[in-house]
Amino acid sequence: MSMRNWLAAPLLWVVAFAAQAQEDYAYWNMPKGVTEISRDVYGLHMLIFWVVVAIGVGVFAAFFYSIWAHRRSRNPKPATFHESTTVEIVWTVIPFLILIAMAIPATGTLIKIEDSSDAEMTVKVTGYQWMWGYEYVGEDVSFISRLDRESDRARQVGSGIDPRSVENYLLEVDNRLVIPTDTKVRFLLTSNDVIHSWWVPEFGMKRDAIPGFINEMWAKVDEPGVYRGQCTELCGRDHGFMPVVVEAVPPEEFQRWLAEQKGETAADAQPEAATEVAAAESATATDAAVDAEAETSDAAAADAPLDKAELMAAGEKAYKANCAACHQASGQGMPPAFPSLVGSAVVNGDTAQYIMQVLNGKNAMPPFGHLSDKEIAGVVTYTRSSWGNESGPVQPGDVAALRQ
Repeated sequence: MSMRNWLAAPLLWVVAFAAQAQEDYAYWNMPKGVTEISRDVYGLHMLIFWVVVAIGVGVFAAFFYSIWAHRRSRNPKPATFHESTTVEIVWTVIPFLILIAMAIPATGTLIKIEDSSDAEMTVKVTGYQWMWGYEYVGEDVSFISRLDRESDRARQVGSGIDPRSVENYLLEVDNRLVIPTDTKVRFLLTSNDVIHSWWVPEFGMKRDAIPGFINEMWAKVDEPGVYRGQCTELCGRDHGFMPVVVEAVPPEEFQRWLAEQKGETAADAQPEAATEVAAAESATATDAAVDAEAETSDAAAADAPLDKAELMAAGEKAYKANCAACHQASGQGMPPAFPSLVGSAVVNGDTAQYIMQVLNGKNAMPPFGHLSDKEIAGVVTYTRSSWGNESGPVQPGDVAALRQ
């Protein structure tokens, strides 16, 4: 093979690799994201990357040149100098200047990341094992976001479901966090149990959610879309099943969604109608509670005892979403960490003790106090009336009394 072919072969390989790398660029590199911060972070990342590439090329060029130019066959007698003050000054000053050049844009980006002032809305994010709680501060809207049912079923051992057949496997939830585009949103992050970490790659930031402490971050999303992330702090057995899904929508669509969450119509949400809405809700509070059963308060539920069928239905839904991963759909559990509920002395024993354990947790079992009184009453009733257990139902009022 001629010298020309020897040179052409690696050159063609480099060109082919570069073409493939360009095609898979988004896969191998960090995303540019959809916020001003994420683009700044991406720009900083690429700046440092090319600085490092330039340094690497220079260092290795000098390295290989030295090997070639000062090989023994050309220089059988080695040099006798010991040191060079000039060289030492040069290789000290140049890295110092490089670090200063990198620190200036990096410092500006860090300051911008920490500046959550002038936020137009605030969302409180609370980490639980293993779900997220979202509260729109000042809007009286809050909900729990869990791994969606399809992914949860597919991840179970022996489910027979191919995870590849589930769209967005382990990256979809039952309730997405919805925020408006072109709006500076401040996130306040905390935790109810252990340390979690809330991360959406396209936002360019993540923050730890720490019990008893509030962290802060912000995002201003430019483009409507669905953005997915995960908990990035090892937080227990189901850490890998705690996705974050944020849906960014135009401000007008967000206002309609927010009004729906409040049980209002879009017209009711207009500022000029606020007084009339408040008066109407005050005059027809009972009717509104009936029409919006999903948002009925625990106190109202306690006043009207639920029949066993309704409790069983609510309990089965809550059990599958929160308990089945450990105690299994059959109630057999995974002893010794997660004991069987079939014939369990705790399940069939003192009702108050059982409710308190569900509320506060015990050993490997996390607390579920964030669930509504109806959900907890349903779970207790469901477990006490399934798999051969034959204890009586529990009402939401029983749970509410023990919370106090």
